[in-house]
Amino acid sequence: MAEEHVLLTKEGYDKIVADLEELTAVRRKEVAEKLKDAIAQGDISENADYDAAKNEQAELEEKINKLENMIRMAKIIDESEVDESVVGVGLKVKVKDMDDKEEAEYVIVGATEADPFAGKISNESPVGKALLGHKVGQTVPVEVQEGLIVKYKILSISK
Repeated sequence: MAEEHVLLTKEGYDKIVADLEELTAVRRKEVAEKLKDAIAQGDISENADYDAAKNEQAELEEKINKLENMIRMAKIIDESEVDESVVGVGLKVKVKDMDDKEEAEYVIVGATEADPFAGKISNESPVGKALLGHKVGQTVPVEVQEGLIVKYKILSISK
């Protein structure tokens, strides 16, 4: 089975690298110190602090492993190669809901970077997937939930 790439913008990749550095350089030391302190208390067989520190260590190592895999599998979107004539990953798209006339602006990103509250929607989300490949002026139907179709008119596409 071929391994799948993790699609990231340069900004998203840099954030993951910074998070990994924080976890490995700072958090690992903090957890190691907690473990050391718990062991110093004596009998670890019934030591709640020791159990908590071991659990925290396991969770931390899982996060580190996940971030390392994301970095290894990352495919960074080269903004200089992005075609602004059609909606694509790494681009900002301004749309108008044709029913309520509300306008919204989204940045299409890979699933790992999605943050709807910050206006970053995944290329795998219903709206993101529907908008991909369309041009300014086109109206795109999006099934936002079963049976509910929203029509978005693409007003602009930019970097």
